[in-house]
Amino acid sequence: MVSGRRLALAVPPAAGKHAPRSGPRLDVVDLVLLGYLAVVTAVAVHRAPGQPECWWVASANVLAAVLIVLLTRAGLGRTGRTIREIYPLLLLPILYGELDVLNRAGAAVHDAVVQYWELALFGSQVSREWWQAAPSVLWSTVFHAAYFSYYFVVSVPAFWFLARGNLPAVRRFVLAVMTTFVVCYLVFVFFPVAGPYYAFPHPAAWFLDNPAARLVYRTLERGSSYGAAFPSSHVAATVAAAIAAAQGSRRLGLILLVPTVLLTVGVVYCQMHYAVDALAGLAVGTVVALGVGSLAGG
Repeated sequence: MVSGRRLALAVPPAAGKHAPRSGPRLDVVDLVLLGYLAVVTAVAVHRAPGQPECWWVASANVLAAVLIVLLTRAGLGRTGRTIREIYPLLLLPILYGELDVLNRAGAAVHDAVVQYWELALFGSQVSREWWQAAPSVLWSTVFHAAYFSYYFVVSVPAFWFLARGNLPAVRRFVLAVMTTFVVCYLVFVFFPVAGPYYAFPHPAAWFLDNPAARLVYRTLERGSSYGAAFPSSHVAATVAAAIAAAQGSRRLGLILLVPTVLLTVGVVYCQMHYAVDALAGLAVGTVVALGVGSLAGG
């Protein structure tokens, strides 16, 4: 982990390709987030009469929009410019938590539809049956560890590039990852799917009796959002992060390839997502990362 002081110094004052943004300006990632906040706020206000807790979502989004405006003003110091580069990642826990408020208070989920797709494509409910057909404590440990690596894959590369003063890579990474999350989160709001984690009984105790699985389940119990299964944002964001990281550093991209592949397979084997969720996440992450990465400011 890089200290705050070093990160602040990592945003160089020099002009040119690696120069920080000068003057007030809304970049693509800011517009993506402001658009998302506007849509979700409208949904929250619409649902608030029957779900009063949605007013908290609307209020939080207004504060987030104010933060974005403040971070685009001129005259930011080095610390401010550093936060300017990575603030979207800092907003992620709030945006993800809002989904639980929006969906848990009575929103209809569409698991039956996705399960029908699963059956049509694969002939079975893969997430429920795969671990039973091929039981393995070893693979449970490996795949649950890969599942948890998601939190590092979607964040650490931004700080790694920032510490090296590679601002184009930081912006490309943050834009690709955040746009991927926004696409997934919008689907969650309008087409919530609970997923096999909620729809089926959890795997057998022996399958979860390893440190990695226990860590994952403790994390999910404290911070899982209902209705956020299709497409798998874990897969989508990890794929987008690996692609964007590779565009900034081929070596880093190759390093991230391993956890990305393991996670994509593991979310299904460990019964966290339907196989259809994983495929959709793979498609979203790839298309978004390749499509929007070049729009990041240089």
